[in-house]
Amino acid sequence: MEIKDLKLSRELNEAISKMGFTELTPVQRDGILPVLEGQDVIVQAPTGTGKTCTFGIPLIENISPQDKKLGAVVLCPTRELVIQTAEELTRLARYKKGINIVPVYGGQPIDKQILLLKKRPQIIVATPGRLIDHLKRKTIKLRELKMLVLDEADEMLNMGFRDDLDIILKNAPEERQTVLFSATMPQEIIDIADNYQKENPVHIKVTGEELTVSTVKQYYLEIKLANRTDAIGRLIDANKYKLCMIFCNTKKKVDEICAELRQKRYPAEALHGDMKQMQRDRVMSRFKKGLAGILVATDVAARGIDIDGVDAVFNYEIPDDFEYYVHRIGRTGRAGNEGVSYTFASGRDIKKLKELMKYTKSEIVLGTLPSLKEVKKINLEGIRDTVIRILENDDVSDYHDYIDSAFEGVPSSHIAAALLKLMNEGEKKEEDKPGNEDFVRMFVNIGKMDKMGTNNMIDLLKSGGVSFEQIGKIDIGEKFSFIELEREASEIVTQTLNGTYYKKRKITFELSGKKKKEKPAVSKKQVKKPSSQGRRKK
Repeated sequence: MEIKDLKLSRELNEAISKMGFTELTPVQRDGILPVLEGQDVIVQAPTGTGKTCTFGIPLIENISPQDKKLGAVVLCPTRELVIQTAEELTRLARYKKGINIVPVYGGQPIDKQILLLKKRPQIIVATPGRLIDHLKRKTIKLRELKMLVLDEADEMLNMGFRDDLDIILKNAPEERQTVLFSATMPQEIIDIADNYQKENPVHIKVTGEELTVSTVKQYYLEIKLANRTDAIGRLIDANKYKLCMIFCNTKKKVDEICAELRQKRYPAEALHGDMKQMQRDRVMSRFKKGLAGILVATDVAARGIDIDGVDAVFNYEIPDDFEYYVHRIGRTGRAGNEGVSYTFASGRDIKKLKELMKYTKSEIVLGTLPSLKEVKKINLEGIRDTVIRILENDDVSDYHDYIDSAFEGVPSSHIAAALLKLMNEGEKKEEDKPGNEDFVRMFVNIGKMDKMGTNNMIDLLKSGGVSFEQIGKIDIGEKFSFIELEREASEIVTQTLNGTYYKKRKITFELSGKKKKEKPAVSKKQVKKPSSQGRRKK
């Protein structure tokens, strides 16, 4: 079945075309028509298979802009998924003027949501907890509801929303249409379907053979843990990836990898459950806009993220739950575009990799890591192509006179070679390397016990007026930390951050002695109280 076979309205077809749809995914092929016809549907499919449009297209098609009653509610487990689903539905409805879609979730002032609800939306996308709040306040009423969608129902159960779901489902009209999506099908999901859907709902399941779509090329590379960050950088450089996601199994590893990439000057951002909602929103906004081209995330934090245009997914580690692998690689190769995934493995991981291939019923091909020489050649070819375009399309005559005067007597080939090196490698100055005479090592009296992580430290330094480029190596200890900063930056932080507070702890930045320097011997008379020097040498 193709999109044209659905016989949708002109406005919706126009919106779908604008979104770049070329063909339907298996879930959409099987699911759109029964949802469009008003049947109850239960779909078992992982993230990244096109679920939002499976219910979104029928929902927007059947909602009348003239009807100002609440016609549909979509329930999602997380705030991020609520926002993304509402955005996707808004894109589908862009040419059906008068359709009002409101996202409702925790963490946002409820007064603001009440004002939006007074504008009588036809569609609400909500987290279960916040929807319950509005039902109690009577700011949302379900009596006219025609359609209820439960997206990622298994995740809502995992997050403890079972009682909330029961309340919502009991409050909705019996004659409504109920559409349920779940990556897995535990007994609790079956019970919900039996209790709240009409008899004989349409069952749709994405089989194992369809779990990893053909638009994603899957590779694995045998690389030890210590070399994986370098390998990621080399693959990104060689393939000119603009938007990438890196998945790690733990929050600690996310912070470590993000910090390593940042120190290598890659635009990386971390996303995990220990971050405040405001931080997570900022990270996702930067990633969506392409301001941060690399998102390093845990599986739970990234659940429900739906962003088109992700060039590559990197599995820094093989997930313990193979289902997460399916979710991970589903972030790329969307909307008919080609994507690629790289899974790193070494030693005992190879056996686990074989089990993964058996589970997904797909072949993960052994890939090769580009050599440094190959990466350099690719970069040079890119620069060459850019230069050729400039020579063909732009007037460069003004620069000839400057070159003749500024580089008098220097052969033009030497000048070109120097500029090429600058464009390809940047300026390799000694002062760019942390640990030399222009970088200093600083002690700061906060560490892991203050819930300080590498990303928190970078944010703290930035708040004090330090740029990311001025930050070198960061070592977070239990009670204190060491940071390498440009000398100028070290003076800035002592002026702007000393005496301020981090989580009720008064901050002290001071210059550290060299690592190899031993703790000086002191007499009892000299010791009035432990110095910061003594504290950090314990």
